[in-house]
Amino acid sequence: MKGEVLLVISLLLLTLILLANIFHKVNVPLIMMSLLIGIIFGSDVTGLIYFDDAVLTKNIANIALMFILFTGGFSTKKSNLNSVLTPVSLLATLGVALTAIITALLFYQISGWPFYYALLLGSILSSTDATAVFSILKNKSVQYHVKSVTEMESVLNDPMAIVLTMFVLNLLSGKEFHILKSLLLILWQLGGGVGIGLLIGYLAVLVFNKIRSNEKEFFYVYIIAIVLLSYSLAEMFKASGVISSFFAGFVMGNSIIPYKKGLLAFNNTLSFITNMGLFILLGLLVFPAKFSSIWDKGIIVFIIISFIARPLSVWLLTLFSGLKIKEKIFVSWSGIRGAVPIVLATYPSAAGYDHNHEIFNIVFFTVTLSMLFQGTTLTYLLEKFKLGTKEKDMSSRVMELVTIQDTNYEVIDVFIDETIYEGTCQISELKLPPGTLVIFLTRGKKIVSPSGTTLIKPNDTLTILVEKENIDMIPIEILRSFIVKSFQHHPKKGLNERPKD
Repeated sequence: MKGEVLLVISLLLLTLILLANIFHKVNVPLIMMSLLIGIIFGSDVTGLIYFDDAVLTKNIANIALMFILFTGGFSTKKSNLNSVLTPVSLLATLGVALTAIITALLFYQISGWPFYYALLLGSILSSTDATAVFSILKNKSVQYHVKSVTEMESVLNDPMAIVLTMFVLNLLSGKEFHILKSLLLILWQLGGGVGIGLLIGYLAVLVFNKIRSNEKEFFYVYIIAIVLLSYSLAEMFKASGVISSFFAGFVMGNSIIPYKKGLLAFNNTLSFITNMGLFILLGLLVFPAKFSSIWDKGIIVFIIISFIARPLSVWLLTLFSGLKIKEKIFVSWSGIRGAVPIVLATYPSAAGYDHNHEIFNIVFFTVTLSMLFQGTTLTYLLEKFKLGTKEKDMSSRVMELVTIQDTNYEVIDVFIDETIYEGTCQISELKLPPGTLVIFLTRGKKIVSPSGTTLIKPNDTLTILVEKENIDMIPIEILRSFIVKSFQHHPKKGLNERPKD
């Protein structure tokens, strides 16, 4: 590798790191920042890097999705998934088709494009982007059912978008297309991906617990192998690799395995690196100078899909889901377009139906608008609609009890939120099960070594050693010792409880 290439890569990474804090303060997601950096360093702006390899971008996108979705599955609780299975299934299948059709019909009427081309454009843009959704909602305290619907849908809707795109391309080519065959293909990609992922995850748990060792580093290598295996095996059998990756992570995240929290942190790092790399590449892939001829169509498509097609689909398919109006609006607005539509936008050109790259440029422009407006305002909408929970993110603390032998103990955090609770309580006053130990207390940036007389105050975080069978009751018992502020609707919810609608 030439020194100049390494120099440019280092400049890209340094620029990303230096600007991260600035962009974070104005709620610009890192993926959007990475995209902009790629555009700036690309051919049409500074000209430092010339890049137009869509195939390489597709391959890197697959790598990024592997780790991002595996990590997402790893941190998803089984109870949360079960509670939203019906609306997620509808949105990931019928929702994708409805979005594509509504977008096509409206764009056909406005633009005068041939209907099949409008339908192709709608199909390409019909899926939401898991990479973007997971990145933006990561470490955000979102109500369990809302976050689960949003994230799970973004994972499961890619196969439907791919099949729809191939369906329209076959219509354009005049080739025979069997509806039943296509339906079976969708079902296999979804079901096969889930089944293979569950199998790999289950086997991985058995292996991980069988090979307990002092060498923690080995487990980091093992987890990479599991991610690659779950994805590649599914793809080999024509199922969805991204879905398989998610459910392999889901099984492992809901099982007892050695070094669990450390492995989660490791996966977070890998997904972060691949995620940023992907969107930098996507930025390099675009030539903004070409937007001058399509910007008006891109704006029209963005308005149609974000303000009409997507909200209508969500509204219709969640009528009986129990979601409230504000929650439906949030789910609608979280339908961010990202890497998958851009990758799908290369298919028409490869098939000979996009010689001037108009479809690709419209898709890229629409995705950019989606990330810019939806990506930067999603957090604001979350706060405006008060859809956050009072749960403090527990995945960020890489602390766990590590033993070579099986243990019946776990280390957990309990956060006393000052917006809900008031008053104080001595540690000795807590009615905790036998064998439970408050290891230390975090107050602001200070760590306090507790004794029985130590006062617990709102906004404190307690780190507790507890028997596994008592994990769920610990937050309830601790929070019960405080006074609930009168304006709260859910006065005594523990950290691991889902608030009722």
